Amino acid sequence: MPRNEFFNKFVSKLDSMDPASINSYIHLLSREHGFLESVFNSIKEGIVVIDSSFRLIYHNAVAKEMFGIPDRFEHIKISHLVKGISWNDLVASDKESPASAYHEVEILYPRRRILKFYVAPRPDPDPEQQYATLIFNDITDMYDRMNSAAESERTQLVSMLAAEVAHEIGNPLNSLYLNLQLFQRMLSKGELNPEEAAEMIGESRKEVERLDSIIHQFLQALRPSKPDMHVLDIKNVVLESLTFMRHEIEGRNVTVNCLWSEALPKIRGDINQLKQAFYNLIKNAVQAMPQGGSLTISCSCDDRYVFVQVADKGKGIRPEDAARLFKPFFTTKEKGNGLGLMVVERVIREHGGRLSFESKVGKGTKFTIALPRLGARIRVLPPPPENAGILPGPEEKQHLELE
Repeated sequence: MPRNEFFNKFVSKLDSMDPASINSYIHLLSREHGFLESVFNSIKEGIVVIDSSFRLIYHNAVAKEMFGIPDRFEHIKISHLVKGISWNDLVASDKESPASAYHEVEILYPRRRILKFYVAPRPDPDPEQQYATLIFNDITDMYDRMNSAAESERTQLVSMLAAEVAHEIGNPLNSLYLNLQLFQRMLSKGELNPEEAAEMIGESRKEVERLDSIIHQFLQALRPSKPDMHVLDIKNVVLESLTFMRHEIEGRNVTVNCLWSEALPKIRGDINQLKQAFYNLIKNAVQAMPQGGSLTISCSCDDRYVFVQVADKGKGIRPEDAARLFKPFFTTKEKGNGLGLMVVERVIREHGGRLSFESKVGKGTKFTIALPRLGARIRVLPPPPENAGILPGPEEKQHLELE
């Protein structure tokens, strides 16, 4: 029960109480309040409760130290403490399926920290009675330790990917061999059927394209070269990626909506790597809508980042698949190779950016890329931990951010 509602009910009962009852009641409340404060202040996580206008209504001692919250905090909004988050989208939750969400962010005040946090909204028909609980965990030390081990992990990844690629290319090679064998047999017997030959050539061509895709994505995933950074207009990079996908978009009856301002700030980036990342996201979005649908690409910015969102109206991502989405060779597509999102994650991380996604089964998925705007300090973070993105509970809506 929100604090204002509780105290209003409490004050309304005071007139009917005798002094002894009032004293006993206040003493009981004081004891319970002190006990709860002790519990919340003894845990290592920072706890913040915000109301429907995103103002702080409670925080524990860990959160106070974590964010440098002053004694008088009634005027402070959560967006003042944690920037670069769309709080309207994150906290808003429909009454039928309230969803928890996971995020990772970097804060610089009062000192640099990398935090992961969960959001648990409490919906209510009355907007003034809606609030959300945020639970923050400092994972800075974990990321710093991972940074020192990054080279060793890269070596292990190369070995694993090489073994997986050897397995993945087996099926298309077998198909190619069988088609060529049949073609050779028809030629040797002088029984070449043009229709059958054309069908075999078409099948062989598809398998070659599949092999090319596997090898290309494999090289993209492993390529250790640093981005060749230049000043870029992010809108042009997105449009070039869309142009490359034009025929598949039209063939699948997908409508593309582009929403952005002409005054977006520039970024520094490697145009080829970013085009590959956007291509992979757009391709996934289009393939998630086999019967057609709407693809929305929007660009916006704040004082630190330029944001690109790719949102589809497809089948969405199941909760049990969310934690494995960026693992090599994990795919939910019948003919996918499971390397596309791994490439996207690597490219965005090496640009000092952040990658997040939100998805609801049956309603679609939205990926958000945040890239430092021109002049912002770029700091490349190591890969995320293996369990990044695992959410508590069976909620449908997933939200993961990888720095």
